[in-house]
Amino acid sequence: MKTGTSDAVKEWFNVGEWKKLPNEVGGTETALPRNVEAEMDRLNRWYHSLSETAFEDVVEYHYRFEKIHPFQDGNGRVGRLILFRECLKNGIIPFIIDDSHKQFYWRGLREFANTRGYLMDTCLSAQDTYGTWVEYFYGKING
Repeated sequence: MKTGTSDAVKEWFNVGEWKKLPNEVGGTETALPRNVEAEMDRLNRWYHSLSETAFEDVVEYHYRFEKIHPFQDGNGRVGRLILFRECLKNGIIPFIIDDSHKQFYWRGLREFANTRGYLMDTCLSAQDTYGTWVEYFYGKING
């Protein structure tokens, strides 16, 4: 995503690799650069150990990915792309966090450890919106 941009020439930016400098998301600390590889390995081992992957698992993976924040920039975009892909891969209706869901999404990430329902409900609402879009365009295509 950042190849060929002004960020790509910054030595500290580390395009395509784990972050070199600490970062945060919404004022919340994330994994330290020295811990990213181990944290990502642990996250992926957990996720791939699931015998079946449900909607809740995909959302939890996303939350845990964002808590690690493994790249210097673009973590939200990459995380949401993974979320979308994993929904498709597991037969779950995918969704997009659009502007109408963004504030609720950020609150859901911030509060997930204490109140998982905020993020789950926001993703379900976004899923409903996406389903409406698909039905609209599917009807137009076959209409």
